[in-house]
Amino acid sequence: MPFAALVVELDAHKAERLSDALLAAGALSVELADAESGTPRERALYDEPGEVRAWRRIALTALFAGDADPRAALRSACAACEVDVSAHALRRIEDDDWVRRSQDQFRPVRISERLWIVPSWHAPPDPDAINLVLDPGLAFGTGTHPTTRLCLLWLARKVEGGESVIDYGCGSGILAIAALKLGARSAVGVDIEPEAVQIARSNARRNGVDAAFLEAGEAGGLSADLVVANILTNPLKMLAPVLARICRPGGRLALSGILTAQEHEIRDAYRSWFALDERDVDEDWLCLSGTRR
Repeated sequence: MPFAALVVELDAHKAERLSDALLAAGALSVELADAESGTPRERALYDEPGEVRAWRRIALTALFAGDADPRAALRSACAACEVDVSAHALRRIEDDDWVRRSQDQFRPVRISERLWIVPSWHAPPDPDAINLVLDPGLAFGTGTHPTTRLCLLWLARKVEGGESVIDYGCGSGILAIAALKLGARSAVGVDIEPEAVQIARSNARRNGVDAAFLEAGEAGGLSADLVVANILTNPLKMLAPVLARICRPGGRLALSGILTAQEHEIRDAYRSWFALDERDVDEDWLCLSGTRR
């Protein structure tokens, strides 16, 4: 059965109200995007905790079943939330094998000469390489984002064999899994989200590695030779004393999820404990790493 997509443009401060009202009026899903995307006024948002930023204008797309009446739903939603919409567009979306189309978007990703990320529905392009079997899902970290790539490359350089590793903010578990496959003696992942911990455990089983994954409240007393944290700048600043405590003297720390314009904030937060002497950049993202004093 085909679907119908209703598209409206409105001020950002009205978008959430209309989204909720459209869902209540029968929309299957609602997507919000920057209406000025592709123009000089486009604003990239990175969901940085502690910062309040918003697009000026929103392009709202509501998806409806093919037998629904999207225009009637829009009228009802606008009345319910007291939002006026001056114009709208309606387009038909044909039904398809959405699972297959989604899988086609995710193909094996080569990280380095010896390291690949391979979705479970693909054969490894290089069976002799270190292949991380990982499917896209709810937890962050599939290897396609620059911050994750930077951390994987750092681990590929620093894991020589026999090290202990902590991945703080582990998401999908990809970094802890990679560390073990690269030769680390042990790897522990920590996350504040219980769902991420469960997903990471499942990914470790799929990859045949014995990584441990803990919620943050269970992670007291940990220490490691290598510590990696791929989060975002604000939480990284708050976590500086924690990461300093769990990284052994002489150990190495890698911090990622940092926009290049935020570099000085991280250096200021960590200078009491670490000499951050390495700097790697991918697009607008930065990985800083160094030695625990």
